[in-house]
Amino acid sequence: MPAMFVFKAAVVGAGTMGGEIAHVLAGAGVPVILKDLDGELVERGIARARSLWQAAVDAGKVEPSEAERRAALISGTTSYAGFGEVDLVIEAVPERMELKEAVFSELDEVTPSHAILASNTSALSITEIGQATSRPDKVVGLHFFYPASVMRLIEVVEGEDTSPETAAAASAFAQRIRKTPIRCVDAPGFVVNRILTAAVAELWRFQEQTGNQPRELDRIVTEAKVAPVGPFQLADLLGLDTVLHVAEHLRDCYGDRFYVHEGMRRLVAEGRLGAKSKAGFYEHA
Repeated sequence: MPAMFVFKAAVVGAGTMGGEIAHVLAGAGVPVILKDLDGELVERGIARARSLWQAAVDAGKVEPSEAERRAALISGTTSYAGFGEVDLVIEAVPERMELKEAVFSELDEVTPSHAILASNTSALSITEIGQATSRPDKVVGLHFFYPASVMRLIEVVEGEDTSPETAAAASAFAQRIRKTPIRCVDAPGFVVNRILTAAVAELWRFQEQTGNQPRELDRIVTEAKVAPVGPFQLADLLGLDTVLHVAEHLRDCYGDRFYVHEGMRRLVAEGRLGAKSKAGFYEHA
C-alpha cells in the first residue's frame, strides 16, 4: 500500500494545545482547519499561532512574509465545514472520554473514509475512542507535549484495532512536521506520562507529608537541573484539571503507588486551574 500523504488537516479543539498544534502543522506547510464550538476560542487559537510566528519574526528567525504565508494556512470554523476534504484530523478537546467519543462519532460522519482520526489524549484509551467510529483501524493517538511549538517528542499510540498502515502513516506525518515520534501500545499513561507521573507523584506525596511550599520544591528541582520547570509550575502550565485527571486515571489503573495530590484536587474544585484561569499553585498575570 502506498504511503498516505496529508494534503489538508484539521484540529478539533482550539484551546492552548489546539492552537499550538495548528501552528506546528501550518509551519510544516500543511493547510489546517481549526475548529471549536466557540468562535472566540477559534480566534484565540489562531491568535496564539500568529503570536508564535511574530515572536520568531521579532527574534530575526523568520521573515515577516514567510510568517504571514504560514499563518494564512490556518482557517477557523465553528462547524464541520471543509472537513470533507481533510486527510487527517487531530482531536484536542478536554480529557473526558464521553466528549472524545462524541467528537469521534461526528468526525466519522463528516470526514472522507480514508482520513486518519487522531487523538491528542495524554492518557485515555485509543482503543475505546476508536470504537465510537466505524473505522477503528484508522484511529490512532498523536500525543503532543506542551508547548507543542517547542517540544519535539510525540507519542504515536496504537490501539488494539489501529492498522499497521495507520500507525506508519501517523509516524511519517510526525516526522514531516519535524517531530520525533515514539510508537507505543495503548496502555494507561502510554510511555511519557506513566514515567513522569510516577516520579512527580512522589514529590506531590512528599510536599503534603512535610508541608513544604510548592514554590520551594520547584526551586530545588530547577536549581538541581533535574528539570527545566518544577512539578507544581509544570502542572499550572498544563492545567491542573488535566493533570489531576491523568493522576486519578493512573491511580485507578495502577494503584496507590500513583499518588493524587489532595491540594491540587481542592484547587480544581475552586476553579483554580493554573495559567489558563490565572491562578493555581501560582498566581498568573
